[in-house]
Amino acid sequence: MASPEIEALTSALARLPGLGPRSARRAVLHLLKRREASLAPLRAALTAVEERLATCGLCGNVDTSDPCQICADPRRDARSLCVVEDVSDLWALERGRLFPGRFHVLGGRLSALEGVRPEDLAIEGLIARVAGGVVDEVVLAMNATLEGQTTAHYLAERLERYPVRLTQLAHGLPVGGELDYLDEGTLAQALRARRPVA
Repeated sequence: MASPEIEALTSALARLPGLGPRSARRAVLHLLKRREASLAPLRAALTAVEERLATCGLCGNVDTSDPCQICADPRRDARSLCVVEDVSDLWALERGRLFPGRFHVLGGRLSALEGVRPEDLAIEGLIARVAGGVVDEVVLAMNATLEGQTTAHYLAERLERYPVRLTQLAHGLPVGGELDYLDEGTLAQALRARRPVA
């Protein structure tokens, strides 16, 4: 058995998403074996993030500055606004540099089962940004779940009185996907969203 301090580190890592007790133990052993190359830089990085961590007052992104780097970037198209459920969704879109505009993080999705109501999300901040008159298009980038689509529908109703173009991410066949392996919901959505062959 390891010392209480090492066990505490293992337990802390095991609480992270994607890491169970065995993976956390392997990570701790790696950090201990390569103390100078791994443990010290990790400690320094965690300390730096802890000291500077901020939530962007404009979009809700998590960064080390407020406004975040995305909102502060003058090259971003302020007329396009992509609404996502969570910061992880924003980061997924940003990884590929797929969206040239700005973002708005709701902080979750509507869910009657989980007790998440409209007032629990950053919807009023979104409405205020759209009401400001700068935004031309709002992209509803909700997850393809029942709760995600319910949230998108609710937002569309709230935004319909503003002169903005509302769009939604396409759903359907993944690139490289085979029809035999897809569920009926994905196939049905792909058929509904079919388009002419160019």
